[in-house]
Amino acid sequence: MSTLPPLLTDKVVAITGGLTGIGRAIAVSFVSHGAKVAINYLPSHSNNHGTNDDELMSSLRKEASDTLHARRSHNRLPDEDDQKLRDITGVPVIFVPGDISQPSTSTELIQKTVNTFHRLDIFISNAGICKFEDFLNIEPSLFQSHINTNLSGAFYAVQAAAKQMVQQTGPQGGSIITISSISALVGGAQQTHYTPTKAGVLSLMQSTACALGKYNIRCNALLPGTIRTQLNDEDLRDGSEKKMYMERRVPLGRLGRPEDMAGPALFLACSELSGYVSGASLLVDGGLFVNLQ
Repeated sequence: MSTLPPLLTDKVVAITGGLTGIGRAIAVSFVSHGAKVAINYLPSHSNNHGTNDDELMSSLRKEASDTLHARRSHNRLPDEDDQKLRDITGVPVIFVPGDISQPSTSTELIQKTVNTFHRLDIFISNAGICKFEDFLNIEPSLFQSHINTNLSGAFYAVQAAAKQMVQQTGPQGGSIITISSISALVGGAQQTHYTPTKAGVLSLMQSTACALGKYNIRCNALLPGTIRTQLNDEDLRDGSEKKMYMERRVPLGRLGRPEDMAGPALFLACSELSGYVSGASLLVDGGLFVNLQ
C-alpha cells in the first residue's frame, strides 16, 4: 500500500474500459485516493471473452473498498469514516455498459456520471482492442474494428467529456488522459492495423491540448509498453519464448503490470502535481523504448 495521502478527494472520474486490465487498476487506485468513479465496460455478451460482468463488478468493488480502507487506516482517519468504508456498497463507483465505438455510449457515460456525482473532473479514455495479425492477412473488418474502437471511440469519448467540463458550473477545467501505447512511436509486424490507431490517440491529445487549453482542460497521453493484461495473457504466458524475449528487452527486467499504470495516471489527474502539464506523452515501459541493444 502506498504511503501517499489521498490526492483526489471528492474528484469525479469517468473511465472507459474500466472493468479489467489497465482501466481497472486505475479505477481502483483512484477510488483509494478519494475519487468517485464511473466505469464504462463492454458487456460480456458483446466481448467474446466469456467473462462474468457481475463477478468482475463485485470483485472490483471489493478490491476498491479494501484499498480505500487500507489507505485511510494508514492515514489514521476517524473511526466513523473507517467503519463507513467497510461497507462495500458504499464505495463510490457506478458501472455503465456500452460499446465505446458508438457515439451514444460516450454521451450516456458522461450523462450518468453527472446525474450520479453532479460533475466531471477527470476523464480517462482507456478502452481498446488489439488482435495480432499478419499484415497480408488483415481483412477490412478487422482493420475497421480497431479504428472504430481505438480511435473513433476515443474521439467520441474525449469530445463528450470535454463538452461537460466546459459547460459545468463551479471550477471550470479538468484533466483528460488517453491510454495510447509505445506502439504510437514504433512499428509492429503484426500490429499494422493497431499502431496507427494508437498514434492517432497520441495526436488527438496533442490537438485537444491546443483546443481546450483556454478552458483550463489539460490533455495528456500515457504510452504503456508491454503490459500483461487479459488482451495478451495467452500470447505472453509464463514460460513462452515471446515472454522471455520481451523481458530481456526491458531494462527493468520484467513485463509491466496494470497497476504500473495507476501512478502515472494519478500524476496526470492531480492538478497539484501536473497543473502545468498538457499535450504531453509519458512512456510507461520499463525503459523498453530506449533500449536499442
